[in-house]
Amino acid sequence: MGLTSNNTLVAAVLAALLLFAGTVWLWPRLARRSWRAVGGRVGLLLATQVALFVSVGLAANQAFGFYASWADLFGRETDQGVVVDHAAGVPSGGPLQVIDTGRVQGRGGFRASSGGQIDEVDIVGRTTRIATRAYVYLPPEYFQSRYRTRTFPAAVVLTGYPGTARALVDKLHYPRTALELAQDGRMQPMILVMLRPTVAPPRDTECVDIPGGPQTESFFAKDLPDAVTAHYRVGREPGSWGIIGDSTGGYCALKLALHHPGVYAAGAGLSAYYNAPVDPTTGDLFHGDKELRDRANLWWYLKHMPGPDTSLLVTSSRVGEPNYKATLKFIERVKDTKRTRISSIILESGGHNFNTWRREIPATLQWIGGRLGDR
Repeated sequence: MGLTSNNTLVAAVLAALLLFAGTVWLWPRLARRSWRAVGGRVGLLLATQVALFVSVGLAANQAFGFYASWADLFGRETDQGVVVDHAAGVPSGGPLQVIDTGRVQGRGGFRASSGGQIDEVDIVGRTTRIATRAYVYLPPEYFQSRYRTRTFPAAVVLTGYPGTARALVDKLHYPRTALELAQDGRMQPMILVMLRPTVAPPRDTECVDIPGGPQTESFFAKDLPDAVTAHYRVGREPGSWGIIGDSTGGYCALKLALHHPGVYAAGAGLSAYYNAPVDPTTGDLFHGDKELRDRANLWWYLKHMPGPDTSLLVTSSRVGEPNYKATLKFIERVKDTKRTRISSIILESGGHNFNTWRREIPATLQWIGGRLGDR
């Protein structure tokens, strides 16, 4: 039986109930002080608690989609995603302050010119006044003398909600993966700007310019690129920036690429959804503004607005991801536009979790690196 099968959950619940009933029924017979009686009591209690734990875990996994299969749960799903193109032939001081610096181990050790550098930074938007923490990965070429006049393409990388920016470094391994891909010649050197979309915590702003509230979309569309470009050697010409995200960050990445193609030439949504939810974590995002609500709905936007000149990548899994059917429909919706290009990564199985995204990130970085320019 599969990990997400209802039969598996029912079997676990029945086992827990039977063990509980058996414990109540046999307890008087195990009331003696012999070692066998004590061992029996301990065994029954332990078995009942394990069965309850498994039942709760299975129910939580079905509700939230953490793991898609037993192999996914035990880390045996390792096949990496493959990008499928659906359009044949489409080829100091100031707003950013560095507060700490770390190195990435390369083939030549921990020198910045060998493995690159990760700056922990504070960013304050000049126009939105939004302040947030981020991590900036600089590839080793950034510090090598032969590239001293070169500007580099950059990709914003977003977590889900609520998320932590550090997880992009330590759990999803974006810098290490980018380094390995570049060293193997599979991706051009690229700067990564890693942060969470929750720039006004604890509120989930869904990258929306909220009337009377945080102007989150404007922060990502203008303030963030301006702050990074003013501090680092990032290309200023169109086509220099891309954006990647998972879950909520994936929705934001797709929306920002659609709304601001002059800023983001490519956007990748890993396990993304396609319309901003309104729930207790978001509050009232739109304040009755129908135009704002419609713009936040990617289905509506692609149907009613001219398709922008940008490239999109979406990911899902046939088993384990709740967005699978919606993702297939989204691909078809984008293909109906004239200028917007769509690619996808579809895994056989994978839940809404870090293990799945780690399998998709190498192909995603290669894809986005191939769509950004450098000088």
